[in-house]
Amino acid sequence: MMMRMRLLALAGILGAAAVPAQAGNSPMLGTWINPHHSVAVRTSPCGDALCGWVVWANEEAKGDARAAGVASLVGTQLLSDYRATGPNHYAGTVFVPDHARHFASSLSLLGPGQLQIKGCILGGLICRSQIWHRAA
Repeated sequence: MMMRMRLLALAGILGAAAVPAQAGNSPMLGTWINPHHSVAVRTSPCGDALCGWVVWANEEAKGDARAAGVASLVGTQLLSDYRATGPNHYAGTVFVPDHARHFASSLSLLGPGQLQIKGCILGGLICRSQIWHRAA
């Protein structure tokens, strides 16, 4: 009986550890700058998911987005419906403004100031990633 109670308690602890953190508790929240220093994205909870909006863009990025049909880059939602798939790892959809297309993607926190975003097409056959840095 005592052994069974210990096993149940251990299973409860391990099960709780396996549940991914909610977006509202994520260390991924904040403002991130892309590697070209041309766009800043603020991540925040949106319901029980994680999302991100452009809060700043340089003139070249704004022009590239306009050429693809995005009227106003600042305010555009780039990250949609990212849900935790593991510790500091989320999967969702990224909008690439200069192509005016959405792609399946993932976010991984590499460290306190580094966020990797990876987008794929053709069922993951072709992928591209960037390392974003937390804005000061």
